[in-house]
Amino acid sequence: MRAGVLLMAALLAPLLASAAGAQGLDDPAQTRRDLAAAQAQAGQARARAERLDHDAQQATAAADKAAKEAAALAARIQEAEAQIVADEARIRIIETQRRELRAQLAQRQKPLVELTGALQRLSRRPPLVALLRPGSLADSVHTRALLESMLPQVQRRTAALRSELARARALQEQAKAAEAALHGEIAALGTRRRDLGAMEARQRQAAREANGGASREAERALALAEKARDLGGLLDGLEQAAALRDRLAALPGPVLRPAPGSAGVGQMVNEAAYAPSPSPTPTALPDFLLPVTGRLVSGFGDASRGTAARGITLSVRAQAQVVAPSGGRIAFAGPFAGYGQIIIIDHPGGFTSLITGLERISAQVGDNVVAGSPLGAAGGGRPQITLELRRDGRPVNPLDQLHH
Repeated sequence: MRAGVLLMAALLAPLLASAAGAQGLDDPAQTRRDLAAAQAQAGQARARAERLDHDAQQATAAADKAAKEAAALAARIQEAEAQIVADEARIRIIETQRRELRAQLAQRQKPLVELTGALQRLSRRPPLVALLRPGSLADSVHTRALLESMLPQVQRRTAALRSELARARALQEQAKAAEAALHGEIAALGTRRRDLGAMEARQRQAAREANGGASREAERALALAEKARDLGGLLDGLEQAAALRDRLAALPGPVLRPAPGSAGVGQMVNEAAYAPSPSPTPTALPDFLLPVTGRLVSGFGDASRGTAARGITLSVRAQAQVVAPSGGRIAFAGPFAGYGQIIIIDHPGGFTSLITGLERISAQVGDNVVAGSPLGAAGGGRPQITLELRRDGRPVNPLDQLHH
């Protein structure tokens, strides 16, 4: 009987030790939503990068090719950023599962600890002493019968415990794999950021050599910023300047006098009658996308400082890549009191976008950008990026553009 007691105690002891050493931490449902959103953002950025890479290969104009190459690289950066968020969420989910499993193991461990202690006490009783005591033989028979009846229950409990310990080891391996994937994405992100920085430096040098007019436009934009009392005033001034520039660009060129004997004015009127009408003003921005990957923390119209928010705000990773939400022309790029570095872009159809909260800006006034062109980066810590979109001077919900 003593050998059986020792054997049962020996079987239980290592299981209990493993359960004690098996190794979260926020809302699991929110973490799973974060994981799903980050995976979707990574997929969208990857698809955008592939499309831009293809467009860049097909482009014939050098400027168009360079813009799309830079946008493709910025999309790869945003893909890596979103994948890092997904890896971090996956690690949190695994840690939560491990924490829950530890609690289950602790519950299973308690009765087995008590049983092991009783078995060890029985095993320490010398057999000869037990036989010399009155009634010891009957007690021994009773104890043996009790142990035999308990054995199936002990086997079931230890089997369940072994299964949970195996799951704990599997979760530990999953955690290691997720950590390795996270480190790989962080390394890839650093490489892509360095590549984009080098590309932007080359493009800035080429722009300085090719065009001096942009610097004069930048000076005018800075002068408007100094005069503006708030962001609304700055936007109004820039929109007026953009409207004037568009009207000037739309003016007809000089009309040549008809040669003697030609059809003259009659022919010109006839051609004008059949000339194509101007294209209608677009109601949506083509290829619209959010400027950063992150979590929406404030929506259009939400209460903000006592007034309704005129845009949306996203919580993003430190140093998150910021890109152009759609194609257009940089109207302002620089600091504005209370908003950090800001970017204002004139888009077709009377649309203007405002992006605030940047720490670093890589775009310059006068730059023509495509959807996804790199504009700069968010700051450190827990930065937030705000996007406002206006059409003909009136705020509109940027998220509505995603549905077109």
